[in-house]
Amino acid sequence: MADRPASPKGKMNWNSASKNMVFWVLIVLLSVAFYRMTVSRREQRVEIDYSTFRAELAQDNITSVEITDGKFVKGTFNRQVVVDRRAVEDFSLVLPIQNSEDLLQLLEEQEVTISGKVQRPSFGTIFLNLLPWIILIGLWIYFFRQVQQGGNRAFQFGRSKAKLLTGDTPKVSFGDIAGADEAKVELQEIIEFLKDPQKFQRLGGRLPKGVLLVGAPGTGKTLLARAVAGEAGRPFFSMAGSDFVEMFVGVGASRVRDLFEQGKAHAPCIIFIDEIDAVGRHRGAGLGGGHDEREQTLNQLLVEMDGFETHEGVILIAATNRPDVLDPALLRPGRFDRHIVVDMPDIRGREMILKVHSRKIPLADTVSLATLAKSTPGLAGADLENIVNEAALLAARRDKQRVGMDDLEDAKDKVMLGVERRSMVLSDDERKLTAYHEAGHAIVNTLIPGQDPVHKVTIVPRGQSLGLTSALPEEDRHNHTRGFMHGKLAAAYGGRVAEELVFGTDSVTTGAAQDIQQATEMARRMVTQFGMSDAVGMVAVGVREQQIFIGREIQQRHEVSAKLQELVDAEIKNFLDNAYSRAKQLLTDNMEMLHKMANSLLERETLDRVDVELLVAGKELPPATKDVLPEATTSPALPSGEVEKSRPGSVLGTPSPKPAGA
Repeated sequence: MADRPASPKGKMNWNSASKNMVFWVLIVLLSVAFYRMTVSRREQRVEIDYSTFRAELAQDNITSVEITDGKFVKGTFNRQVVVDRRAVEDFSLVLPIQNSEDLLQLLEEQEVTISGKVQRPSFGTIFLNLLPWIILIGLWIYFFRQVQQGGNRAFQFGRSKAKLLTGDTPKVSFGDIAGADEAKVELQEIIEFLKDPQKFQRLGGRLPKGVLLVGAPGTGKTLLARAVAGEAGRPFFSMAGSDFVEMFVGVGASRVRDLFEQGKAHAPCIIFIDEIDAVGRHRGAGLGGGHDEREQTLNQLLVEMDGFETHEGVILIAATNRPDVLDPALLRPGRFDRHIVVDMPDIRGREMILKVHSRKIPLADTVSLATLAKSTPGLAGADLENIVNEAALLAARRDKQRVGMDDLEDAKDKVMLGVERRSMVLSDDERKLTAYHEAGHAIVNTLIPGQDPVHKVTIVPRGQSLGLTSALPEEDRHNHTRGFMHGKLAAAYGGRVAEELVFGTDSVTTGAAQDIQQATEMARRMVTQFGMSDAVGMVAVGVREQQIFIGREIQQRHEVSAKLQELVDAEIKNFLDNAYSRAKQLLTDNMEMLHKMANSLLERETLDRVDVELLVAGKELPPATKDVLPEATTSPALPSGEVEKSRPGSVLGTPSPKPAGA
C-alpha cells in the first residue's frame, strides 16, 4: 500500500505571500552580490596621486593609459611600483585639469599608448540606482494582491466584520438559558432544519429565511441565537448592525454582500445581526436623501435577503429592542418571516434563571431561590445574573464559605434600589424630614386597598436617592386597574403631604420632585393612552405636534385640537388634585401612625414589610437586632458625634411592569 500523503498540518504551506517574500529576498541578495563583485574589481586597480604619475612618466615607466571623459585615467606600469607597501602594475587616478593638452603632449613624447573612452553607466550601476524604485513598486504590487486575495484586513473596508464561531468555540446550549420557553420552542424548528434540511423539504415546505428576536434589553436575545448555533453544531456568524455603517458611502452595502457570500460558503450556517435597528430604520425618515449610507446598506440587505433561498442552508437571525422603528420592507414575509418575542421572565422563569446562574456558586442551605424570584418582578435575565454575581462578591467580602440568603437579599437591594451610601452625613432636621417623607409614602400606600405591599422603607441613601420607599407586587402583574392607578397617584403624593402636615407649607423641600414627575407622567398616560378619563373618553391623544419632512420643507402637523388638548390638561390636573387630597385625608386621619413610623425610621433607619404592617395595625415593633450592616465593612468611619442621615427620595424603588398596550 502506498504511503499516505503528509497531513496539511505537518506540511509546509507555500502560499502566494511566502513565494513573493522569497522572490524579493533573492533579488536583494543578488543585488548585494553584484555590488560586491563590482567593488572587488575596482579594488584590483590601485589609485595613485598625480605627482606619482608624473614621476613614473618621467622615468618612462608607463606603458599605456586610457583617459575617460578627459579626466579619469587608467594605466599600466612597465615595472611594478610599490604604492602603500603594495607592488602594483595597474593604476588609476583623477586628473586635476580636465582635457589637459600639456599632458597629452608629454604622453606622446614618452611614446605611451593613449586611448580615449566616453563614460557610460554599467548595468550594475543602473540596477543599483533603480533598486529602491523596484522595491517600492514590488511592495505596492504585493499589498495590492493581498487586498484582492483577502489576506490583508487593514485595507478591506468593504469586507464583513462578522466573527465566525466554529466547533472549536465553547458552545452555548438551551440548557444554559431559562425563562424563555416559548422562544426556545420556536427556535427548535430552526435547529432541526439545520440538522436535517431534507426533513422539511420533502413535503415542499419552506422554512423562514429570517427570524427576528424582539425583546427588552437583557432578556437573552443574543444568547438564544448562540444557543441555536450550539444546538445545531453549525457555523455562527455574529455581527452588530453598527458594523455595517461607515463614513464611506457604499462600504456598508459591500459588507452586506460579503457577509452573505461568507454565509453561503459555510452553509448550512447562521448569520446573526445584533441591534439591527442601527441599519434597518425606516427609509426616508431623515434629511440625507436616497444616497444616505445607512439607506444604501438597508437596500443591499433587502436585496440579499431576497437573493438567497432556504435550500442554501443560510438562516438569518436578528435581534432588536426597537421593532417599531424598523422599515416595513424588512419585516414583510419572505425576509423576516418569523417574529419571536423574548419577553420578561415570569416568576417561574426567574427562578429557573437564578438556578442556571447559581450552578457554580456554593449556596447555603437556607437559600430559597423561589422566594428571591418572587421578590424580583420586572427584572430581566441580565439583572438576575447580576444579583447572583453581586451576592457572591458580597459573601467573599464578608469572608463566608457559602452565599447566604442575606447576601442575595442585599445584592437584590443593591441592584434594584442602588448602593447604600452610609458615609453621607446630613443634619438632624433633614434626617427627621426624610423620615416623615418616607413614612407618608408607606402609610398611604398601605392604607389604600389593592396596592402592592411595601417591601422596604429606608432613610439610608441608595444610589441617587437619599431615602426610599419600595413597593413590590406579590405576583406578576400584566394589567393595572383604574383604581390601582389612582391609588398609585395618591401614594406618590404621600411624602409631600407628610412634610406639609408636620413641618408646614413653608418648610417643604425639593425631595418630592421625582414623585411629582412620576405622578404627572402616570396621570397623562391614564388620560391620553389608557382611556381612564370620563371627560376625555376613549380617545388616544398622541403627540401634540409632529414635524414632517415633505420635499424640501419641514411642516408641522397637529395631532389634536387646541380644545381637546385643553381638556386633557385639565383632566390631568384633576387626577393629580384628587390624588393629593386623598393622600392628605388619609394622613390627617392617621397622624399618630405617621409619628410612630417616622420615629421608628429615625431609630432603625430601615423597616421591612412586616414592620410596616405592624405599625399600621397599631402594634409595637419587636426589639431591633444588631446585625452587621451590608456595606459596613467598606463604608468609611463617621466623624465622632455625627449621625448618618438622609433626605427624601422616590416612592418606587423599581417601576411596576408596564400595563398592556403601553
